[in-house]
Amino acid sequence: MVDPLAEVVTLLQPGAPFSKLVSGAGRWRVRRAEAGRPFYCAVLMGRSRIAVDGREPVILEKGDFVLIPAAFDFTTTSIEPPKGRHETPRIVLPDGEIRNGVHHGPPDVRLLVGYCAFASPDASLLVSLLPQFVHVRGEQRLTTLVELLKDESRERRPAREVILARLMEVLLIEALRSTAGLAASPGLLRGLSDERLSVAIRRMHERPTQAWTVAQLAKEAALSRSAFFERFNRAVGVAPMEYLLGWRMALAKDLLRRKQDVTVAEVAEQAGYSSASTFSVAFTRHVGLPPTHYAREQRQAPDAQGGSPSRRATGQPGPGRSTRGSGGRAPKGRTRVVELSRHG
Repeated sequence: MVDPLAEVVTLLQPGAPFSKLVSGAGRWRVRRAEAGRPFYCAVLMGRSRIAVDGREPVILEKGDFVLIPAAFDFTTTSIEPPKGRHETPRIVLPDGEIRNGVHHGPPDVRLLVGYCAFASPDASLLVSLLPQFVHVRGEQRLTTLVELLKDESRERRPAREVILARLMEVLLIEALRSTAGLAASPGLLRGLSDERLSVAIRRMHERPTQAWTVAQLAKEAALSRSAFFERFNRAVGVAPMEYLLGWRMALAKDLLRRKQDVTVAEVAEQAGYSSASTFSVAFTRHVGLPPTHYAREQRQAPDAQGGSPSRRATGQPGPGRSTRGSGGRAPKGRTRVVELSRHG
C-alpha cells in the first residue's frame, strides 16, 4: 500500500547539515529569522519558551520536540524572558556547547537544536502540505532520533551522508505522523486522519496516472460528490483536483531531474496525461517553464543539498499556497499550529 506521507517526505530529500547543543541560565533571548530554513529542537532538560511569528509563546519542557518545516521568524527565551526585545549575549563553552544568558554555573535548560535541508527543488509545494509548527510533548523516540543525528553529524564515518539523510527522513515522519487526528491544521496530515478522505488520497498516490474525476474520488471515499469536495477542501486546504495536479507535477519534476534520457512523452504518461502536448501545456502553466527547459536547467544546476529550497525552486509554490516556503515571510494570521501530548 502506498503511504502518501512517506512519499512526500522522500521527495523532499531531507538532510541534516547542522545541529548543536544549546543551554541557558538566568534570563535570555534568542531570535532566528532565516527565511524558510527547516528547524527542529528537542528539550533534554529544563523548560523554555518559543514564539513563532510573534504569536503567543509555547512552553517547552523536558522530552518535548518542536519541528518548524519552514521557519520564518521565531524567538526562544527562558521561562522568565528578559526585559526589552534585544537578544542576550552567548558564548561557546570549551566542550562546544552554546550558552545563553548567565555564562557560569549549571544551566536551567539544555536543548538539542538543528537545521535540516530539503534538497528537492519542489520543496515549497511539498512543505505547503505540512503543518507550519509541530509541538510533540514527551515523546522520547524523537529525542533519541535527534541524539542519533547529533552523534552521526559529528563523526566522519563511511556513508555518513546516507545515514544522516535516512535518520532525517525517520525523524520527520515520526514527528509529522504524530499530528494525525487533530481538528486543526489543514493539510495532507489532516486529510489522512479522516477515514473517508484518506482512502481517496491514497488512491491518488497509488494510481496518479488514472484519469480521476471528483465523482470517482468521492465514490472511493463513499461520499457524495458535493460532500467529498467540501470535506476535502476543508481538511486538506485545496480542492481535490488541485491536490492531484500538484502531486502529478511533483512526480513529473522528480522524473525530469533524475532521469536524463527520459522523454516528455514518458513523463506525461507517468504523470497521468494522455499526450505529451497536453502535459507540456499543464506543466508550463504550473511551473513556468516547458518540461524540456526545466530538465535542462535542473541538470545544469550544481548540487544544492543543504541550501535553501526557496531559492532553488522553479515556478509557483503550489496550488492554493501563495507564500509559504517561497522565500518570503509567511503571512500573518495563517500559521498552522499543531500541538500534541504524549503524556496520555
